[in-house]
Amino acid sequence: MTQITPEQPHGAHLPDEAGVRRRRGAAGDDLIVLEGVNKHFGDFHALRQIDLRIPRGQVAIVLGPSGSGKSTLCRTINRLETIDDDGGRILIDGRPLPTEGRQLAQLRAEIGMVFQSFNLFAHKSILENVTLGPIKVKGKRRADAERHAMELLERVGVAQQARKMPAQLSGGQQQRVAIARAIAMQPRIMLFDEPTSALDPELVGEVLAVMKQLAAEGMTMVVVTHEMGFARQVADRVVFMDHGQVVEDAEPEAFFARPSSERARDFLSKILSH
Repeated sequence: MTQITPEQPHGAHLPDEAGVRRRRGAAGDDLIVLEGVNKHFGDFHALRQIDLRIPRGQVAIVLGPSGSGKSTLCRTINRLETIDDDGGRILIDGRPLPTEGRQLAQLRAEIGMVFQSFNLFAHKSILENVTLGPIKVKGKRRADAERHAMELLERVGVAQQARKMPAQLSGGQQQRVAIARAIAMQPRIMLFDEPTSALDPELVGEVLAVMKQLAAEGMTMVVVTHEMGFARQVADRVVFMDHGQVVEDAEPEAFFARPSSERARDFLSKILSH
């Protein structure tokens, strides 16, 4: 397996784009399905009648201006946000999203999520952060969990930091640990909610390199991001949102070259001009 290390150039990519971008999943093999999903926060209509199907092994990049519903969409997939009780539903591998209890806990163990903030346990070492879930949730033996954790930390280039506390690592290193922690649960889906937005610009590339490796290995991913270069290279599709609605859903080449909506054209002109 290719090891991703901090010494790789920032923004480093895998040998060719074809190696990163896999073809879209087969019809009828949808791992994530949203049907008629709405979400209100009081009077604010955050998600408006969302219909979305994400096949197994696909990387869906969610773009849009601030407040468009991107993060809310991402958070509903593992029920960190509940959806309105109006007939809409979310299915994971053909099963309705559980509402609570053990079934929901089991499902969340299969859906890794990486946030803007790293959310590491400040009082636990890096190794303890990565082993906690497999030991407590999946019942792994400590020795096995630690061996797997060290393999993952080596893979994301921070194995040498295993005994340190989170505060002793850079932001980029902490975010790579957060990804390793999510992967340690052996998820079927990875959700990323603007994972590089809290990082200094020079640290962004090392986190994106880890995400590119995951994409190349066939992980089903939903990624909320403003990193246009990453979206162009890694996405199987781009979902563009505005005012809680999916305005465009297209392959990246088409979206970036020929956006069909005026709103997307305006968004890209502002983002790409910076």
